[in-house]
Amino acid sequence: MSVNRTRPAGRHDQRRPEALPAQRRRAAQRMRPHHWFAERLLAVLSGQRPVHWMLGHTIGEAYDQLAELAPATPLRARGARPVVRRCHGAQPAPGVVEACASIAAGEEVRAMAFRLEQGADLRWRCAAVELGGTKSGS
Repeated sequence: MSVNRTRPAGRHDQRRPEALPAQRRRAAQRMRPHHWFAERLLAVLSGQRPVHWMLGHTIGEAYDQLAELAPATPLRARGARPVVRRCHGAQPAPGVVEACASIAAGEEVRAMAFRLEQGADLRWRCAAVELGGTKSGS
C-alpha cells in the first residue's frame, strides 16, 4: 500500500485550498497599520470614542491636533454612520507611513491624511492628522 505524503491523512480528493479567499485578503489588508489607524481616527473624529482613547497611539502634536478637532466632531454624519471608504499608505522612509483615507457618510465624502511613525518598540503611533473639506457625491 502506497502512502501519499502530500495530502493530510484521510483526505482523498485532489482539490487544493485557495491561496487566500477574498474575505481573508480583506481582513489581512485591514491589519496594515494605516487601515487600523484610519478606523481609530474616524471613531474619535466622529464622536464614537473620546480623544483620550488615542493617548498611547499618538506622539508629538498629533494628540493636540485631535483634541482641537474632536469637539466639533467633524466626521459625524446626520443619519448615515461614517465609514472608511478607501485608505492608501506610502512609506517614504523606513518606519514612516504617510496615509490618506476617504471617509464617506451618506452623500458626503471627506478626506483625512495622517502620518504614522514606528518607535523603537516597533509600535506604530500617529504623528500628525489633517482633515480636508466636504465633497458631495461619489
